[in-house]
Amino acid sequence: MKKRILVAPLNWGLGHAARCIPIINALIALGFEPIIASDGVALTLLQKEFPRLSSVELPSYNITYAKNGKFLKLKLLTDSPKLLKAIKAEKKATKNIIENNNISGIISDNRLGVYSKKVPSVFITHQLKVLSGNTTWFSTKVHENFIKKFNVCWVPDVETGINLSGMLGHPTTFEIPTTYIGPLSRFNKRYGTIVNDIMVLLSGPEPQRTLLENKLLIELRNYEGRVIFVKGIMEKEQTIQIIGNITLYNFMTSKLLEKTINESALIIARSGYTTVMDLAKLNKKAFFVPTPGQFEQEYLAARLTELNLVPSCSQQIFTIDKLQEIENFEGLKSLHFETDFEALFSLF
Repeated sequence: MKKRILVAPLNWGLGHAARCIPIINALIALGFEPIIASDGVALTLLQKEFPRLSSVELPSYNITYAKNGKFLKLKLLTDSPKLLKAIKAEKKATKNIIENNNISGIISDNRLGVYSKKVPSVFITHQLKVLSGNTTWFSTKVHENFIKKFNVCWVPDVETGINLSGMLGHPTTFEIPTTYIGPLSRFNKRYGTIVNDIMVLLSGPEPQRTLLENKLLIELRNYEGRVIFVKGIMEKEQTIQIIGNITLYNFMTSKLLEKTINESALIIARSGYTTVMDLAKLNKKAFFVPTPGQFEQEYLAARLTELNLVPSCSQQIFTIDKLQEIENFEGLKSLHFETDFEALFSLF
């Protein structure tokens, strides 16, 4: 009988779910039976990618962002009682799932309540240091206390040398058992003809996703090249709309997304860590517009700009003219790290 592994990504945009796709594929290839657990768009994405796998809906964290980025931290603080209540409900749901589905192990991507003392439990994060401005020490300690409840922490980056996460995944002190598993991406590099001048790749919590969508549509309406615009809205059916030189998709599944990114000269996107890993794997040139007030994305964008890899700017000051900076940057490159999934899954 196949061992059942619960795979539970956080529903915060599509990044956590997307980077679980190579893990789920590896579990299947190595003879395990993954069971998906999440909520919202993250659950919808994985159900579309793996229609034959069992899936369970978990209680939602209901994370939304402030319209003004400078109030994001305050909003997250005021939402924290609601978040703690959701984590408590999540722990209860996890207990039921384990009992009813004969689960042998858990892989949680940033879901703080999805663990058990009865089975080996893994926590995936690239944020061992949780940036929050002048409260970084406190937010890091709170996160650490949650991670301590798991058997091991997997960091999707390399431990030494050139890396993607910088100080986020490489703190000076961290006492929890940690394994660097290498960058995770569901995509593969394909060599062929470039057919799109620009590809816009959106994701992330509202209302900031919509605010950037509206801004980019205004900025790109007079652009003369070919634009593919993926809104990152997971719906039951895929929709395609053409407005002048812009072809809009509500979402793309992995196969089409891989093809389209490979066929695009330039990617405009948020600087979420999963996006960074994907574009590095595909050796793409990009322009990053971090989510306002999200310290992690602002740090990643600034770091990659300083390393002369990817230009970036704030959402507020973005204009189409900013894209001219790209020719002075190298673009992202793969770290050529092969994840040893067999060794990782030996925990189960």
